[in-house]
Parts: sequence; C-alpha cells; structure tokens
Amino acid sequence: MADPHADTDVIDELRTDHREALTLLGRIASTTDPDERRELTDTVIAEVVRHSVAEEMYVYPVMRKHLPDGEQVVDEDKREHKQLEETMKQLEAVQASEPRFDDLVRDMTEQLRHHATDEENEQFPALRERVPRETLVELRKKVDTAKKLAPTRPHPAAPNAALFHKIAGPGVGLVDRLRDKLTKRPTG
Repeated sequence: MADPHADTDVIDELRTDHREALTLLGRIASTTDPDERRELTDTVIAEVVRHSVAEEMYVYPVMRKHLPDGEQVVDEDKREHKQLEETMKQLEAVQASEPRFDDLVRDMTEQLRHHATDEENEQFPALRERVPRETLVELRKKVDTAKKLAPTRPHPAAPNAALFHKIAGPGVGLVDRLRDKLTKRPTG
C-alpha cells in the first residue's frame, strides 16, 4: 500500500504543524476546564518543541544556504524559537486556573502566529523557488524522524543549534519522554 504522505514536502508539513498548534492554542483559550486546558497545553508545548528542534536540525541549514539573506533569517527565527521556549517553560510551571496562564497562552499564540506568518509568507515561498522538490520531500522525511526523537519539553538554556540537537537531542528527548510517561503528561 502506497504511503499517502510520501509526496508531502517539508513546507507542507511545517505549515500543517503551524495550523495544528494554533488550533490547539485556540482550544485552550476557548475552554474553562482546568484539566482540559493543562492537557491541551502540554500537548501543544510538546508539538511546538519537536517542530522547532526538527526545523533547526534540517530546515535552517538549507535556508542559510539557499536564501539570499539566509544567515539573518535563520538567526531571527532562532531568536523567535528561544522566545517561544521561554514562554513555554513559564507556561509549564503555571496552573491552568491561574490568571497568568491565560496571559502566557496569549503570548505563545502571538509569538507562534508571528513566527509562522514570517515563515509561510516569506521564507517558505523562497525555499520553494530555490530548492528542488525532491530535496524538500527528503527534508520532510528527515524532519519526521527528528520529531520522533526530539525533546518534548522546552529547554531554553540549551543551544538552538543543529549540531547540538543531533548529538544531545535524542538523549534529552528520551529523558523528556520518560518524564512524560512517569507523570502521565500528554505529548500529542
């Protein structure tokens, strides 16, 4: 049986990730049940962390190489990832019933929306123009694999570098998944 996902390229996958994360954030904002809010929050945090790590490992090196202003674009995207990580770390530590929780969900939503808009409106079209489709499909496969091994919790003190993620990421991801299992934390 043919894999229906086989032709999907990395840009389509990353756009889907953005939409799914923003939808989850919208669900958090629209429910008042603290347990549901916590569960949705833990899920969206895990998804955004995995997405960010995979992007830094495989997509950002291609952007650096192929976009005319690749260095600056990637540096800005990594700053935005760091900001998101810091917000997510704070969000992990706040009870869903606390007023600060809503502020942090709004902050995360705004940060993610801004980041996704920049990527989808400027960077992704430029990548599609400059990188062969086969390469973008191969990148999607690498991103899929990276997401399976990536951490599920924010680590804002860790470097946002491809080499760090490739060397330390699987170990950190394993520890995160063990913690998730022990605490019954949903991760998507």
